[in-house]
Amino acid sequence: MIPQSFIQDLLARTDVADIVGRYVTLKKAGINYKGLCPFHGEKSPSFIVSPSRQTYHCFGCGVHGNALGFLMEFSGLGFVDAVKDLAQMQGMQVPDEDISPQERERQKQVKEKQTSLTDVMATAAQHWKQQLKKSQRAIDYLKARGLSGQIAARFGLGYAPDSWRGLASAFPKYDEPLLVESGLVISHEPQDGETEGKRYDRFRDRIMFPIRNPQGQVIGFGGRVLDKGEPKYLNSPETPVFVKGRELYGLFEGRSALRNKGYAIVTEGYMDVVALAQWGYGNAVATLGTACTAEHAQKLFRFTDQVVFSFDGDAAGRRAAGRALEAVLPHATDTRRISFLFLPAEHDPDSYIREFGPEAFEVCIKKAVPLSRQVLEHASADCDLDSAEGRARLLVQAIPLIAQFPEGALKGLIADDLAQMARAAPDEVRRRIAEHPLPGTRGTGQTARAGSERPRNVDGGPPPFDQDEGAPAGPMDDQHIPTFEPDGGNEAWADVYAEQGQAAYTPPEPARRRDGQPWKPWKSGGSSRWQSRGSPVVQRPVPQAATPLDRIVWALISHSDFWEQLPSTTQDLLCDQAAPYGEFFRWLDHTVLNHGSLPREELTRQMTAEPSDTGDHAEAAHFKALARRIAHFHELPDDQDTVQSLVYLIKPIELVSLNEELNLLLESGELSEAAEKRKTELFGLTKDLKLEISQHRPISG
Repeated sequence: MIPQSFIQDLLARTDVADIVGRYVTLKKAGINYKGLCPFHGEKSPSFIVSPSRQTYHCFGCGVHGNALGFLMEFSGLGFVDAVKDLAQMQGMQVPDEDISPQERERQKQVKEKQTSLTDVMATAAQHWKQQLKKSQRAIDYLKARGLSGQIAARFGLGYAPDSWRGLASAFPKYDEPLLVESGLVISHEPQDGETEGKRYDRFRDRIMFPIRNPQGQVIGFGGRVLDKGEPKYLNSPETPVFVKGRELYGLFEGRSALRNKGYAIVTEGYMDVVALAQWGYGNAVATLGTACTAEHAQKLFRFTDQVVFSFDGDAAGRRAAGRALEAVLPHATDTRRISFLFLPAEHDPDSYIREFGPEAFEVCIKKAVPLSRQVLEHASADCDLDSAEGRARLLVQAIPLIAQFPEGALKGLIADDLAQMARAAPDEVRRRIAEHPLPGTRGTGQTARAGSERPRNVDGGPPPFDQDEGAPAGPMDDQHIPTFEPDGGNEAWADVYAEQGQAAYTPPEPARRRDGQPWKPWKSGGSSRWQSRGSPVVQRPVPQAATPLDRIVWALISHSDFWEQLPSTTQDLLCDQAAPYGEFFRWLDHTVLNHGSLPREELTRQMTAEPSDTGDHAEAAHFKALARRIAHFHELPDDQDTVQSLVYLIKPIELVSLNEELNLLLESGELSEAAEKRKTELFGLTKDLKLEISQHRPISG
């Protein structure tokens, strides 16, 4: 577990402008900095970096956060990886309370080896890039494939000459062991009578495609023959920095296009990715000679909620689609759109877009088969639906697939479609799906789910920080976006948590919105309070007098059915508040969604449960101090006036949020048209809200 004190210290030593400035050209704008947003295309700046707040914000697309949040958003990192990267930039060692000195030393050595390997790869990539400029034959080949010099430079394309020891001119020592470990050089054991084994370049007479990780480091290569030869594509072997089942070619180069287009195209080849980028589809990525894996899917969904898998229409393409389908099922939430594009058997994306153009390709994308239909077509491929035996076979083959979907409306609707196809009772089909064991679990029932309920420790608390990239999301990763940094700190709550037997506050596992997504940060035109993505959750000092938030909590505990009567923007605003209030409102939304309105006694019982309790209400134990704080409030009448009073308690909180946004705009000088328009809108909103608050404020006599 990474101590929160270290995260606070790390952020205190970090200048967000310095971190963002490594990737974005920033110019001074009053007391802030401005630049073109790296997360969406724009011609005039809407992107502001505030040194005083240590945050960034874009008034064009709404992204915002702190230094950790920027690394997570820009590089697609999880929270733990972002902390490690930022700590390395600051020359700090990430502590881990549960790690031995031996393990820490081992991890240090692994990190050093990874750095050495990526340095070697970068040198080779630069060498081959220079060789491409010297080879007219290689240049002519790329031109014949319709690629421009600009695209070749963007993807760092190179050429490995037809030489057995071509890399000898790029490295001082050709017998350097790292050249073999990185897969650049092949070495054989000495034969009888030889003092040393043969060593030669792995890649010869090939167009070289550098494979980069989301941080931009070269971790491997793909090489394509210029003429006829086998293998057509040759990939780097797996190394400590390169695992084919985890990486996607073109993901680093396509990050901006992914956000601008709003979806990813997954192809099967390097040339498909580069060719699509040439024709304006920079949002394409490719697997590296392997089937699409769950780790591929997880990585993609860090950048976009829409994925189109593009495969050839032949039998091999259908098989690849089947493997991709099974990989994405656990990630297919109600808010994600996954579809499958099958081109004619004689075409791949590269050849299709060159022959028919981008408009025809766009039409194909719009006609892509949605996942809901593809999963049933995949399950029914060898079933005779005119016979009872065929329909029974369909059920046997479809139910294990549908059971892997996260809980939600989509899963139920596909189950109903299956029942119609199999001429079976919908309730019976749903029951069989619910009872089907998931892969890797025993018994019946859905005991594990990616994209649904997250795993918890044996004590019912959230999982620790030290998770691998492929592990389920934890409370401080990119799925948990803590709130705007409040004043105060953990010290103010120390006595409260000491009473509960806790060393420090542990944020509960974040609840999700009713649409399956995590609570979103500020949205254009909305009134949700800003959140600082990547921030550790910090607690405000406990006020001596009851605050409006305390009264709001009490009203909603007393009448939880009021929650459903609040506007969605108001719900967003409450769920974005500082801990422990924001976490409480998220938990309440999750509880009301799953169980309906509950009596005050039941909600209070869950909030005062022991932290060691397990079950659906385990996370509510974090709110014991809050429950004790409001225990003696007066009863509330159960009428519509109370709901209206609740709304007016929330109005001042909304005003604070709007003022924070407006102040940042006022401090940043001239900005884009979108930002200026938002500024004008904020002036009107704050004026109207102040008037509305004053009209309903009690007059003292």
